[in-house]
Amino acid sequence: MKYLCLVYLDENRLDELPDEECVAYDRSIRASGQCIASEALQSVQSATTVRVRSGKLAVTDGPFAETKEQLAGFYMIEAVDLNEAIQVAAKIPPARVGSIEVRPIRPIRESVAAAEARQQGHKQSL
Repeated sequence: MKYLCLVYLDENRLDELPDEECVAYDRSIRASGQCIASEALQSVQSATTVRVRSGKLAVTDGPFAETKEQLAGFYMIEAVDLNEAIQVAAKIPPARVGSIEVRPIRPIRESVAAAEARQQGHKQSL
């Protein structure tokens, strides 16, 4: 199962985590085959929030909400279950100064494709 590990931390604490340590962890998790994708994000100051309400586009500089911790990066991983995903997330270096939100990926493309295949099969059997 795929999980997204969202890395949150106070940007003022980034200096506590040497880039080399984060890259070393990234290399090790990629070598293990568990990491599908991972990236660090630029400062929250570079964020742009996009909303569409009643058909109208609204673009705002900055993050969606003011919080003490900001989204700093992510790892998309493959894990057998939530327990294994938690064990992987616990080893992500920023977990020591921030938090890692672990969320299962909702396989919408696969679900839609399966429904379309069932519908095609039903049409062909008529």
